[in-house]
Amino acid sequence: MTCHCQTGCTIKLIFTQGPSIATRLILFAALSVVLMVMDHKYKSLESMRAGLSVVVYPIQFTMDAPGTLTDWFSESLSSRRRLQEDNESLRTQQMMQQVQLQKLASLEAENIRLRELLDSSFKVGEKVLIAELLSVNLDPYQHQIVINKGEIHDVYAGQPLLDAKGIMGQIVHAGPYTSTAMLITDTSHAIPVQVNRNGLRTIAIGTGTINRLELPYIPNNADIQPGDLLITSGLGGHFPPGYPVAEVTAVQHDPGHTFSQVAATPLAELNRSREVLLVWPGKTTVLDTTDKPPVPPAGDADATATADTPPDGTPPAGVAPDAAPAAETPAPAAAATPAAPSRAEDTE
Repeated sequence: MTCHCQTGCTIKLIFTQGPSIATRLILFAALSVVLMVMDHKYKSLESMRAGLSVVVYPIQFTMDAPGTLTDWFSESLSSRRRLQEDNESLRTQQMMQQVQLQKLASLEAENIRLRELLDSSFKVGEKVLIAELLSVNLDPYQHQIVINKGEIHDVYAGQPLLDAKGIMGQIVHAGPYTSTAMLITDTSHAIPVQVNRNGLRTIAIGTGTINRLELPYIPNNADIQPGDLLITSGLGGHFPPGYPVAEVTAVQHDPGHTFSQVAATPLAELNRSREVLLVWPGKTTVLDTTDKPPVPPAGDADATATADTPPDGTPPAGVAPDAAPAAETPAPAAAATPAAPSRAEDTE
Protein backbone atom coordinates (compact mmCIF):
# COMPACT_ATOMS: atom_id res chain seq x y z
CA MET A 1 0.00 0.00 0.00
CA THR A 2 2.81 2.37 0.90
CA CYS A 3 4.70 1.53 -2.29
CA HIS A 4 1.59 2.16 -4.40
CA CYS A 5 1.15 5.55 -2.72
CA GLN A 6 4.78 6.53 -3.34
CA THR A 7 4.53 5.49 -6.99
CA GLY A 8 1.36 7.54 -7.45
CA CYS A 9 2.90 10.58 -5.80
CA THR A 10 5.98 10.27 -8.03
CA ILE A 11 3.88 10.05 -11.19
CA LYS A 12 1.82 13.06 -10.03
CA LEU A 13 4.97 15.14 -9.42
CA ILE A 14 6.33 14.24 -12.86
CA PHE A 15 3.17 15.37 -14.64
CA THR A 16 2.69 18.51 -12.52
CA GLN A 17 6.31 19.72 -12.76
CA GLY A 18 6.65 23.02 -14.74
CA PRO A 19 9.49 24.23 -16.98
CA SER A 20 13.02 23.84 -15.76
CA ILE A 21 14.91 26.62 -14.03
CA ALA A 22 17.09 27.20 -17.11
CA THR A 23 14.02 27.51 -19.32
CA ARG A 24 12.46 30.02 -16.94
CA LEU A 25 15.69 32.03 -16.83
CA ILE A 26 15.91 32.21 -20.62
CA LEU A 27 12.22 33.12 -20.89
CA PHE A 28 12.39 35.95 -18.36
CA ALA A 29 15.69 37.22 -19.80
CA ALA A 30 14.15 37.40 -23.28
CA LEU A 31 11.07 39.14 -21.88
CA SER A 32 13.29 41.67 -20.09
CA VAL A 33 15.21 42.43 -23.29
CA VAL A 34 11.97 42.91 -25.24
CA LEU A 35 10.58 45.27 -22.59
CA MET A 36 13.81 47.31 -22.51
CA VAL A 37 13.88 47.65 -26.30
CA MET A 38 10.22 48.68 -26.43
CA ASP A 39 10.72 51.21 -23.64
CA HIS A 40 13.84 52.66 -25.28
CA LYS A 41 12.37 53.01 -28.77
CA TYR A 42 8.65 53.52 -28.24
CA LYS A 43 8.45 54.79 -24.62
CA SER A 44 5.76 52.20 -24.00
CA LEU A 45 6.49 51.91 -20.27
CA GLU A 46 6.50 55.65 -19.55
CA SER A 47 3.01 55.59 -17.99
CA MET A 48 3.93 52.59 -15.85
CA ARG A 49 7.12 54.32 -14.69
CA ALA A 50 5.13 57.45 -13.83
CA GLY A 51 2.66 55.37 -11.82
CA LEU A 52 5.46 53.63 -9.94
CA SER A 53 7.07 56.99 -9.16
CA VAL A 54 3.80 58.10 -7.58
CA VAL A 55 3.74 54.93 -5.47
CA VAL A 56 7.40 55.33 -4.45
CA TYR A 57 7.13 59.05 -3.64
CA PRO A 58 5.77 58.52 -0.06
CA ILE A 59 8.63 56.09 0.59
CA GLN A 60 11.19 58.63 -0.64
CA PHE A 61 9.61 61.33 1.48
CA THR A 62 9.64 59.03 4.54
CA MET A 63 13.31 58.12 4.00
CA ASP A 64 14.21 61.78 3.57
CA ALA A 65 12.28 62.84 6.69
CA PRO A 66 14.97 61.81 9.26
CA GLY A 67 17.62 63.90 7.51
CA THR A 68 15.27 66.86 7.24
CA LEU A 69 14.31 66.59 10.90
CA THR A 70 17.96 66.29 11.91
CA ASP A 71 18.89 69.42 9.97
CA TRP A 72 15.95 71.28 11.46
CA PHE A 73 16.87 70.17 14.98
CA SER A 74 20.53 71.13 14.58
CA GLU A 75 19.56 74.53 13.19
CA SER A 76 17.15 75.06 16.07
CA LEU A 77 19.93 74.40 18.60
CA SER A 78 22.40 76.85 17.03
CA SER A 79 23.95 79.17 19.52
CA ARG A 80 22.83 82.78 19.71
CA ARG A 81 26.37 83.99 19.09
CA ARG A 82 26.67 81.99 15.90
CA LEU A 83 23.36 83.34 14.67
CA GLN A 84 24.49 86.88 15.36
CA GLU A 85 27.75 86.31 13.46
CA ASP A 86 25.89 84.80 10.53
CA ASN A 87 23.42 87.66 10.59
CA GLU A 88 26.20 90.24 10.53
CA SER A 89 27.98 88.42 7.70
CA LEU A 90 24.77 88.23 5.68
CA ARG A 91 24.12 91.92 6.25
CA THR A 92 27.56 92.75 4.91
CA GLN A 93 27.09 90.52 1.88
CA GLN A 94 23.65 91.99 1.24
CA MET A 95 25.03 95.53 1.34
CA MET A 96 27.82 94.65 -1.10
CA GLN A 97 25.40 92.91 -3.44
CA GLN A 98 23.00 95.85 -3.32
CA VAL A 99 25.81 98.14 -4.41
CA GLN A 100 26.65 95.78 -7.25
CA LEU A 101 22.99 95.52 -8.21
CA GLN A 102 22.75 99.30 -8.43
CA LYS A 103 25.57 99.28 -10.95
CA LEU A 104 24.07 96.27 -12.72
CA ALA A 105 20.70 98.01 -13.03
CA SER A 106 22.38 101.03 -14.60
CA LEU A 107 24.33 98.84 -17.05
CA GLU A 108 21.22 96.84 -17.89
CA ALA A 109 19.23 99.98 -18.63
CA GLU A 110 22.06 101.30 -20.76
CA ASN A 111 22.27 97.99 -22.63
CA ILE A 112 18.53 98.17 -23.33
CA ARG A 113 18.91 101.68 -24.75
CA LEU A 114 21.84 100.66 -26.95
CA ARG A 115 20.01 97.59 -28.23
CA GLU A 116 16.99 99.77 -28.91
CA LEU A 117 19.22 102.00 -31.05
CA LEU A 118 20.46 98.91 -32.91
CA ASP A 119 16.86 97.80 -33.57
CA SER A 120 17.08 94.56 -31.57
CA SER A 121 15.49 92.93 -28.54
CA PHE A 122 16.78 92.41 -25.00
CA LYS A 123 16.32 89.34 -22.80
CA VAL A 124 15.89 90.26 -19.17
CA GLY A 125 15.90 86.88 -17.40
CA GLU A 126 14.73 83.28 -17.36
CA LYS A 127 11.94 81.76 -15.30
CA VAL A 128 13.32 79.74 -12.36
CA LEU A 129 11.93 77.42 -9.67
CA ILE A 130 13.58 76.25 -6.43
CA ALA A 131 13.63 72.50 -5.75
CA GLU A 132 15.08 70.31 -3.00
CA LEU A 133 17.04 67.07 -3.18
CA LEU A 134 15.25 63.89 -2.14
CA SER A 135 17.95 61.31 -2.78
CA VAL A 136 21.32 60.75 -4.44
CA ASN A 137 22.28 57.78 -6.60
CA LEU A 138 24.96 55.86 -4.69
CA ASP A 139 26.36 54.22 -7.83
CA PRO A 140 29.90 55.66 -8.17
CA TYR A 141 29.64 55.56 -11.98
CA GLN A 142 26.30 57.39 -12.20
CA HIS A 143 26.07 60.93 -10.83
CA GLN A 144 22.31 61.38 -10.57
CA ILE A 145 19.99 63.00 -8.03
CA VAL A 146 16.25 63.03 -7.39
CA ILE A 147 14.43 66.32 -6.70
CA ASN A 148 10.95 67.03 -5.35
CA LYS A 149 9.56 68.73 -8.48
CA GLY A 150 7.88 66.99 -11.38
CA GLU A 151 5.56 67.37 -14.33
CA ILE A 152 2.88 69.08 -12.22
CA HIS A 153 5.43 71.91 -11.83
CA ASP A 154 6.10 71.99 -15.64
CA VAL A 155 9.43 70.17 -15.28
CA TYR A 156 10.53 68.46 -18.49
CA ALA A 157 13.35 66.18 -19.65
CA GLY A 158 16.45 68.11 -20.70
CA GLN A 159 15.72 71.07 -18.41
CA PRO A 160 18.83 72.83 -16.98
CA LEU A 161 19.63 72.52 -13.28
CA LEU A 162 21.68 75.11 -11.37
CA ASP A 163 22.72 76.09 -7.88
CA ALA A 164 24.02 79.37 -6.47
CA LYS A 165 27.46 78.84 -8.05
CA GLY A 166 26.76 77.51 -11.54
CA ILE A 167 25.41 74.72 -13.75
CA MET A 168 24.78 71.39 -12.02
CA GLY A 169 23.25 69.25 -14.78
CA GLN A 170 19.95 68.58 -16.50
CA ILE A 171 16.75 66.60 -16.00
CA VAL A 172 16.81 63.15 -17.62
CA HIS A 173 13.41 61.91 -16.41
CA ALA A 174 10.42 63.86 -15.12
CA GLY A 175 7.72 62.08 -13.14
CA PRO A 176 4.48 63.55 -11.82
CA TYR A 177 5.93 64.59 -8.43
CA THR A 178 9.68 63.89 -8.65
CA SER A 179 12.37 64.17 -11.30
CA THR A 180 15.78 62.60 -11.88
CA ALA A 181 18.68 64.85 -12.87
CA MET A 182 22.09 63.93 -14.27
CA LEU A 183 25.05 65.96 -13.02
CA ILE A 184 27.62 67.43 -15.40
CA THR A 185 30.32 65.12 -13.99
CA ASP A 186 28.47 61.96 -15.09
CA THR A 187 30.46 59.99 -17.65
CA SER A 188 27.59 60.14 -20.16
CA HIS A 189 27.05 63.90 -19.88
CA ALA A 190 28.48 66.61 -22.16
CA ILE A 191 27.79 70.35 -22.18
CA PRO A 192 28.77 72.99 -24.78
CA VAL A 193 30.89 75.71 -23.15
CA GLN A 194 33.07 78.61 -24.13
CA VAL A 195 36.00 80.41 -22.54
CA ASN A 196 34.71 83.64 -21.07
CA ARG A 197 37.98 85.46 -21.78
CA ASN A 198 38.14 84.96 -25.54
CA GLY A 199 34.97 83.10 -26.59
CA LEU A 200 36.73 79.84 -27.48
CA ARG A 201 34.01 77.18 -27.86
CA THR A 202 34.39 73.53 -26.89
CA ILE A 203 32.63 70.70 -25.04
CA ALA A 204 33.07 69.75 -21.36
CA ILE A 205 32.64 66.04 -20.65
CA GLY A 206 32.06 64.35 -17.30
CA THR A 207 34.76 62.05 -15.96
CA GLY A 208 32.93 60.20 -13.19
CA THR A 209 34.82 62.25 -10.59
CA ILE A 210 32.67 64.76 -8.73
CA ASN A 211 35.20 67.60 -8.98
CA ARG A 212 36.65 67.11 -12.46
CA LEU A 213 35.62 67.80 -16.05
CA GLU A 214 37.62 67.21 -19.21
CA LEU A 215 37.83 69.28 -22.41
CA PRO A 216 39.13 66.71 -24.91
CA TYR A 217 38.76 68.76 -28.12
CA ILE A 218 41.11 71.70 -27.45
CA PRO A 219 43.87 72.06 -30.11
CA ASN A 220 47.45 72.46 -28.93
CA ASN A 221 47.63 76.00 -30.29
CA ALA A 222 44.36 77.15 -28.66
CA ASP A 223 44.41 80.13 -26.31
CA ILE A 224 43.39 78.56 -23.01
CA GLN A 225 45.12 78.67 -19.65
CA PRO A 226 44.53 77.70 -16.00
CA GLY A 227 42.13 80.06 -14.29
CA ASP A 228 39.94 80.63 -17.34
CA LEU A 229 36.21 80.68 -16.63
CA LEU A 230 34.03 78.35 -18.69
CA ILE A 231 30.44 79.46 -19.32
CA THR A 232 27.57 77.94 -21.25
CA SER A 233 27.67 78.81 -24.94
CA GLY A 234 23.95 78.27 -25.55
CA LEU A 235 24.61 75.88 -28.45
CA GLY A 236 22.34 72.87 -28.54
CA GLY A 237 19.40 74.73 -27.02
CA HIS A 238 19.39 72.95 -23.65
CA PHE A 239 21.40 75.37 -21.52
CA PRO A 240 20.90 79.15 -21.67
CA PRO A 241 24.07 81.08 -22.57
CA GLY A 242 26.23 82.91 -20.07
CA TYR A 243 25.92 80.70 -16.96
CA PRO A 244 29.20 79.68 -15.25
CA VAL A 245 30.14 76.00 -15.54
CA ALA A 246 33.72 75.38 -14.43
CA GLU A 247 37.19 76.84 -14.03
CA VAL A 248 40.18 75.51 -15.95
CA THR A 249 42.70 73.97 -13.56
CA ALA A 250 45.26 72.23 -15.78
CA VAL A 251 46.41 72.55 -19.39
CA GLN A 252 48.95 70.08 -20.79
CA HIS A 253 50.21 70.42 -24.38
CA ASP A 254 51.52 67.25 -25.99
CA PRO A 255 53.20 67.69 -29.40
CA GLY A 256 52.55 64.04 -30.17
CA HIS A 257 48.79 64.47 -29.99
CA THR A 258 46.37 66.68 -31.90
CA PHE A 259 44.54 67.93 -28.82
CA SER A 260 45.68 69.21 -25.45
CA GLN A 261 44.77 67.62 -22.15
CA VAL A 262 42.60 70.18 -20.35
CA ALA A 263 40.93 69.63 -16.97
CA ALA A 264 38.44 71.86 -15.20
CA THR A 265 36.71 71.97 -11.81
CA PRO A 266 32.93 72.53 -11.68
CA LEU A 267 31.90 75.71 -9.91
CA ALA A 268 28.61 74.25 -8.65
CA GLU A 269 28.66 72.44 -5.31
CA LEU A 270 27.58 69.13 -6.80
CA ASN A 271 28.02 67.07 -3.63
CA ARG A 272 26.92 69.71 -1.11
CA SER A 273 23.98 71.65 -2.56
CA ARG A 274 20.62 70.73 -1.12
CA GLU A 275 18.56 73.38 -2.92
CA VAL A 276 18.74 73.67 -6.71
CA LEU A 277 17.25 75.94 -9.35
CA LEU A 278 15.25 74.77 -12.35
CA VAL A 279 15.49 77.10 -15.35
CA TRP A 280 13.10 77.54 -18.27
CA PRO A 281 15.35 78.99 -21.01
CA GLY A 282 12.49 79.63 -23.43
CA LYS A 283 10.38 81.62 -20.98
CA THR A 284 12.14 84.98 -20.96
CA THR A 285 11.07 88.58 -20.70
CA VAL A 286 11.79 90.27 -24.01
CA LEU A 287 11.75 93.99 -24.72
CA ASP A 288 10.62 94.40 -28.33
CA THR A 289 11.58 97.33 -30.47
CA THR A 290 8.02 98.63 -30.23
CA ASP A 291 8.32 99.00 -26.46
CA LYS A 292 9.66 102.13 -24.92
CA PRO A 293 13.09 101.84 -23.30
CA PRO A 294 13.52 102.87 -19.68
CA VAL A 295 13.87 106.57 -18.99
CA PRO A 296 17.61 107.30 -18.60
CA PRO A 297 18.91 109.01 -15.47
CA ALA A 298 19.23 112.78 -15.45
CA GLY A 299 23.02 112.60 -15.75
CA ASP A 300 22.79 110.56 -18.99
CA ALA A 301 20.18 112.75 -20.72
CA ASP A 302 22.70 114.85 -22.65
CA ALA A 303 24.81 111.81 -23.53
CA THR A 304 21.75 109.89 -24.75
CA ALA A 305 20.62 112.83 -26.84
CA THR A 306 24.11 113.05 -28.35
CA ALA A 307 24.06 109.30 -29.18
CA ASP A 308 20.55 109.47 -30.68
CA THR A 309 21.24 112.55 -32.88
CA PRO A 310 23.83 112.39 -35.67
CA PRO A 311 26.53 115.08 -35.83
CA ASP A 312 24.91 116.81 -38.81
CA GLY A 313 21.62 117.29 -36.93
CA THR A 314 19.63 114.95 -39.20
CA PRO A 315 17.33 112.68 -37.15
CA PRO A 316 18.17 108.98 -37.54
CA ALA A 317 15.96 106.60 -39.46
CA GLY A 318 12.84 105.50 -37.57
CA VAL A 319 12.66 108.61 -35.33
CA ALA A 320 10.68 111.10 -37.39
CA PRO A 321 7.38 109.84 -38.86
CA ASP A 322 8.19 111.26 -42.28
CA ALA A 323 11.77 109.96 -42.33
CA ALA A 324 12.61 107.79 -45.31
CA PRO A 325 13.81 104.18 -44.80
CA ALA A 326 17.52 103.68 -44.25
CA ALA A 327 17.84 101.67 -47.46
CA GLU A 328 16.52 104.59 -49.56
CA THR A 329 18.47 107.39 -47.81
CA PRO A 330 22.04 106.28 -47.08
CA ALA A 331 23.06 109.70 -45.81
CA PRO A 332 21.33 109.44 -42.38
CA ALA A 333 22.67 105.92 -41.93
CA ALA A 334 26.21 107.05 -42.68
CA ALA A 335 25.81 110.01 -40.36
CA ALA A 336 24.51 107.78 -37.60
CA THR A 337 27.58 105.58 -37.78
CA PRO A 338 29.84 107.83 -35.65
CA ALA A 339 27.18 107.95 -32.93
CA ALA A 340 28.08 104.48 -31.65
CA PRO A 341 31.72 105.35 -30.76
CA SER A 342 30.50 108.56 -29.13
CA ARG A 343 28.12 106.60 -26.94
CA ALA A 344 30.75 103.94 -26.22
CA GLU A 345 33.25 106.60 -25.10
CA ASP A 346 30.60 108.10 -22.84
CA THR A 347 29.87 104.68 -21.41
CA GLU A 348 33.54 104.05 -20.63
